[in-house]
Amino acid sequence: MKQSFSCIDAHTCGNPVRVVAKGGPLLEGIDMSAKRQHFLREYDWIRKGLMFEPRGHDMMSGSILYPPHDPENDVAVLFIETSGCLPMCGHGTIGTITIAIEEGLIRPKVPGLVRMETPAGLVQIKYFKEGKKVRSVQLTNVPSFLAAENIAIDCPTLGRLSADVSYGGNFYAIIDIQENFGGIDNHTAGELVQWSRIIREQINREHSFIHPENPTIHSCTHILWSGQVMDPLSTARNAVFYGDKAIDRSPCGTGTSARMAQWYAKGKLQPGDMFIHESIIGSTFTGRIEKLAAVSGKPAIVPSVEGWARIYGHNEITIDTEDDPYALGFQVI
Repeated sequence: MKQSFSCIDAHTCGNPVRVVAKGGPLLEGIDMSAKRQHFLREYDWIRKGLMFEPRGHDMMSGSILYPPHDPENDVAVLFIETSGCLPMCGHGTIGTITIAIEEGLIRPKVPGLVRMETPAGLVQIKYFKEGKKVRSVQLTNVPSFLAAENIAIDCPTLGRLSADVSYGGNFYAIIDIQENFGGIDNHTAGELVQWSRIIREQINREHSFIHPENPTIHSCTHILWSGQVMDPLSTARNAVFYGDKAIDRSPCGTGTSARMAQWYAKGKLQPGDMFIHESIIGSTFTGRIEKLAAVSGKPAIVPSVEGWARIYGHNEITIDTEDDPYALGFQVI
């Protein structure tokens, strides 16, 4: 079977975003959370074909656009990447909205504002234009919270580490600078990837993380390693591991949300404070705690994250399972 997908490629602060403008499958469900489950059951081959090699690469991520379920909203989005079909993706949101506005894929009811449905919930977005270009996008994310503190980890080479697990649309294990870990500048990206796979497996084997209001969102999927900032004006720096061997080139939007929730819980960040988060390559997102919230009685924050994206290509991609033995993609680990 041969299927075609009209895709627009961009990057958000260095990390790729491939938006499927045409060709996405029809999905069943009353909201994007239900449609995510339908996609995972029947159409995950599309994600693999578009994200994995030879059409994608280890860092590839993207989204598929759908009409909103609530007429008050502007668009619904399904996030796809090498790590799976995510409930929420911050850098993906920034790239998706930039593409959607500049390419005319959506027409917001209120110029400058987008109400976007995701599997994790409603995300409200501001975008700022200069002429025809979107210069930055600020998303107000889903409520984020610290889920666990001081989890003991046995890491190869480094030894015993301590991690916090925080939710910002996905669950993150956050490894701050400590006795056996001096920061990301002391290690290669390859080392971080190798250790992250082992650490993530250990965490999910020994602990259970399930969103209290949406059980389809579960498990620690990302590892956030901290480091010293490159720019003295920045607040913090990170290298986020996702998938099987990817390090986010952007500062990671849901990771920034998770880290702000961690800092708030520890008294290091207050509502209104600016949180400038650096990526492994030095690109930055600007975060803030917009207001306080609660998730099933657990203290939480509503974070905002602002960043930029740039479009660099248009693709008509085919997946032909009858002709191409690698139609559904592969990874070389």
